[in-house]
Amino acid sequence: MALTPEQMAEIEAQRANTAQTLRAVSPGMEARLYTAHPVLDHGLVRVIDYMGDDEAICQAARVSYGRGTKAVSDDRGLIRYLMRHWHSTPFEMCEVKLHVKLPVFVARQWIRHRTANVNEYSARYSILDREFYIPSADQLAAQSKQNNQGRGEVLQGEEAARVLDLLREDAMRSYDHYEDMLTPDADTGKLGLARELARMNLPANIYTQWYWKIDLHNLFHFLRLRADPHAQYEIRVYAETMCDIVKDWVPSAYEAFEDYRLGGVNLSGKAVDVLKRKLNGENITQETSGMSKGEWREFQEIWGNGN
Repeated sequence: MALTPEQMAEIEAQRANTAQTLRAVSPGMEARLYTAHPVLDHGLVRVIDYMGDDEAICQAARVSYGRGTKAVSDDRGLIRYLMRHWHSTPFEMCEVKLHVKLPVFVARQWIRHRTANVNEYSARYSILDREFYIPSADQLAAQSKQNNQGRGEVLQGEEAARVLDLLREDAMRSYDHYEDMLTPDADTGKLGLARELARMNLPANIYTQWYWKIDLHNLFHFLRLRADPHAQYEIRVYAETMCDIVKDWVPSAYEAFEDYRLGGVNLSGKAVDVLKRKLNGENITQETSGMSKGEWREFQEIWGNGN
């Protein structure tokens, strides 16, 4: 990730501008404020602002105006209870605003989560930078033969080199044409194409930026899906960076989220029935389980083939 001297100076100025406050603050999040965390080759995530902490979640659940005699251990237990029983509203009391720099194709996948407030850099008004996501060689893979939206075998040798060359050449060529279309020339009478039209020539791996504000409940939902090992690598690394940030912000809530969501498993009624039958010593097959082949395969991936 390359930050300009102006961007670095802006971040340092923001971090140096401190003020007293009566609002709840999270020491872990205060340490994160404004810092740019690198993602991919030119991307970043940084915290612009936040509201609330672990205590705010508990306060909302108790609908009180103070901690009273409750101890930290009580708060942790309450948060785990709320997470375990899917009580989402108290987690909505915490919010975070992030500045994210990401490739356009990742942004289009990300924006499917419609529970946030978003303001994106506009290529109608401004000119995009010549910055493109070029994958590392170990992320170049063929189409998966089992998963229609996943990757399979990693490309090797000359094939990988050829693909990387194509990605670089196409990105640079398209940006050269973008600049050319934008640039007027009085000598030839060339007017230059409007920015809102010239942008259509740019590839999906060019970088965009946005401010993204979301409450903790919906952020946890985003992270549960996008930090999953099955998520696309390019969005997963953003989610993993955000997981580290959230862990510092609300440690008790993140611990519960990691335990019950990231590390937990939701079972269907059929799956619960199969487990009970297995515990009773019955030998279960896909045909006798009542599950579809897809359900059975997913069940076996988690619970194995033992009886």
